[in-house]
Amino acid sequence: MSSVALARIYQAQFNARPTTTLAVTNGSLSALADIIAQSAQLFNARKHHSHHHKIDPPPLDHYDVHRTLRFAAFGVAMGPLIGRWNKFLEHAFPLRPARVGARYGASSKVSLRALGKRVLGDQLIMAPIGLGLFVGSMGLMEGRNAAGVRQKYADMYLPAIVANWKVWPVAQLINFRFMPLPYRVPFQATCGVFWTLYLSLLNAREDERLDGDRHN
Repeated sequence: MSSVALARIYQAQFNARPTTTLAVTNGSLSALADIIAQSAQLFNARKHHSHHHKIDPPPLDHYDVHRTLRFAAFGVAMGPLIGRWNKFLEHAFPLRPARVGARYGASSKVSLRALGKRVLGDQLIMAPIGLGLFVGSMGLMEGRNAAGVRQKYADMYLPAIVANWKVWPVAQLINFRFMPLPYRVPFQATCGVFWTLYLSLLNAREDERLDGDRHN
């Protein structure tokens, strides 16, 4: 199937069921990222099977389906939320002036100030909230108690948000500038495959540490 045909199918589904389409798209790509992360960990474990030193990221001895389902569930929940956030940014910070008669058209200049406000708002508001929801929801879905969830926040949040601010401003600049509104969540989710891969490995390291502390 060509990319054009796929885009047409997506657009038709988005027009008919926008919330469901965003949820399924984001959930599927989040699951894909964790599948890649676990595959890398399994490969790493087999590669270093004969060694006794600590492997980073932590190795797996089997594929964890429930872990992928947790990432899928988080992606499904976040897709519509990100879609609404993008819609808010679209209306709050228009890149081009509102059309008045024939004065303005698609050729009018893009406001770099409005574009900067979109990126800044996204990184200072949605990024910290989204990361906080990720850490908390993963802890709860893993069955951890309040102390365990707090420890995940203490260990994961700061490194992850710093890494986020190193990567996502450029990706979101491209997203907000060039992608039509219906395609911003898929674009973000596609870029997010690599980001979710990072979060998956970071979460796996933290799980190994917490589980090790609990059994000591």
